Amino acid sequence: MNQPSSIGSVQMASLFLFFMTGSSIVLVPSPLTHEAGAGAWISLLLAWCMGAVYLACILYLYRKHPDLSLVGSSRLALGKLPANLLMIPVVVLMFWNVAGIVSEIGLFFRSTMLKETPTYVVNSLMFVMISLTARAGIVVIARMSALLLAMMVAFIVVVLLLVWNLYEPDFLLPILPNGMGPVLHAAYIVYGFPYSELIVFAFILPLVRREESHKVRKHLYIALSINGLLLMLSVIGSLMVLGPLTGDLKYSLFQLARLIFVREIIERIESIIGFSLIVGFYFKASILLFILVRTVAEWLNLRDEKLFTLPIAFVCLLLSVTTYTQEASLDEMVNVVWPLLNNLCYVLPMLAVAAVTLVRRQSPPDASRSPE
Repeated sequence: MNQPSSIGSVQMASLFLFFMTGSSIVLVPSPLTHEAGAGAWISLLLAWCMGAVYLACILYLYRKHPDLSLVGSSRLALGKLPANLLMIPVVVLMFWNVAGIVSEIGLFFRSTMLKETPTYVVNSLMFVMISLTARAGIVVIARMSALLLAMMVAFIVVVLLLVWNLYEPDFLLPILPNGMGPVLHAAYIVYGFPYSELIVFAFILPLVRREESHKVRKHLYIALSINGLLLMLSVIGSLMVLGPLTGDLKYSLFQLARLIFVREIIERIESIIGFSLIVGFYFKASILLFILVRTVAEWLNLRDEKLFTLPIAFVCLLLSVTTYTQEASLDEMVNVVWPLLNNLCYVLPMLAVAAVTLVRRQSPPDASRSPE
């Protein structure tokens, strides 16, 4: 397999922040507030803590074997055959995950901007873009992320600031009208999406330049903290403006942008926020497709991973137009099934590899070499 170029730790952190925030900031407020009401911020905080624990686990593996991805670490810890079997559900779920992200883009367009455009047209065009982006490599993706991430965050902050006159703090009370049960259920939803998905970065952390590997931990935790802050502001801002309706309205930031009116000078800017949200969807899908292609190539010992980018993207396209055909079924998948699948296919394999690595931490010095 061709050796990919490396990137800096700050660039990896920006990719991590984009991946964690890109689509979740659009989708998270609605199911959170639907389940937990004004206690949604507590659910988000609980889920964020679990994400911090999982980030500590993948950083532990990276610290032990900085040159190995999760594929290599699992082969070293478990042996080649068990590791290859362990990667099957991981790879399968990545296929479904990429397809689900692009399906959400299609549904967003159909619900807000391009109501007469068939979803498969949007999905096809989006897969062309994300496959070309993933094929360009990690260096190009990292360079793109700086500008696009700044643009997305700026638009989100602007929207939250421009609706300040509509804020009603009374909507934040009562915090726990029905006890902790709904809050824990909402925490389960946001834990499954996006925080349990950060496990996939264990496959690309070795792409950080060796001389900057000691900075990765700090930069990734800063990125995770910014992600938690942005989601918290999004949830609280949506609650204070939309109140109980937040749980019934999808794409709450887009709905907030529709309400902006500043002396007939600034109004109806939902297209701008819509553009920034689409950028978030697009970039998260591009990052995950790159990780999927790289993982498949390493798992199957393929020489040139770029040759398989378009075929893998085509399979994901077929999944997106045949599986996620109804908005209600997609919502149920994201809110109910997805956290369970992430636990089984992402979290458990990573925890198993981390546990075995911890037990065998007294391995000989040459054990860090990739197994043949």
